[in-house]
Amino acid sequence: MTDSDATGRTGDADGARRGRRGRRDIVVPMRLYKTITVFSTLIAVVSVVLGFVFLDAATLQVSALRAVIAGVLGALGIGVADGLLSTALAVFGLGIIAFGAVVYTLGTRFRAQGMGKSQEDSGEDSNNG
Repeated sequence: MTDSDATGRTGDADGARRGRRGRRDIVVPMRLYKTITVFSTLIAVVSVVLGFVFLDAATLQVSALRAVIAGVLGALGIGVADGLLSTALAVFGLGIIAFGAVVYTLGTRFRAQGMGKSQEDSGEDSNNG
């Protein structure tokens, strides 16, 4: 094995790593990028707010949302214990918050043509000091 063989293998590994990194960002036209950014941020913000409303309903016994849900379930003839209703509301709220986080994370993978590369792909040295 020579130095050139070792260098060639390292180059292949770097190329494969760059290839994997390159697939993470999706380059789209500017108009589509703006649409994706606006709607992913909007969905994320609404999801977080709704998630906290459900968490609030899970923890407060006097919440309006909890009263409405308990009333609807009571009208349907479904009796639910307070602990079970609190757990269901908390899980649903956390699920909505997680959904918003996933949507926002996926939205950040897009970039428009002409935008700089992400920090992971930059060829600059990370040695700032």
